[in-house]
Amino acid sequence: MTNPFEEWRRDLEAAGELTPDVVGRLVDVHGDRGQRAIEAVSEGRVKEYRDFVVVVGHREEYVVEGDGCTCKDAEYNLDPADPTERCWHALAAVIADAIDATEYHDMWYSEVREFL
Repeated sequence: MTNPFEEWRRDLEAAGELTPDVVGRLVDVHGDRGQRAIEAVSEGRVKEYRDFVVVVGHREEYVVEGDGCTCKDAEYNLDPADPTERCWHALAAVIADAIDATEYHDMWYSEVREFL
């Protein structure tokens, strides 16, 4: 049996775009985190480097690896055992990947961080 996260993700990948149905279910499952993730994707704030996917927040950048993220929300507020609980950065990475909206940079993020 699939969970609500897997359901909207599967449908998003099949559609290849954010349809009203998928957006509605995503926001139903994830609330404000889902809405913020959609905004980040639509604003082009999901970057893929050779080593990491990075989501640009309003104050800093967050590294997303698999289901995890370096943000405080993921660290303190979410249950890692619950697949529906993800921070908006991790959700944005999933959405951008599914609809091919990730901005790719052919460089290592660790090298980019040296300049920031």
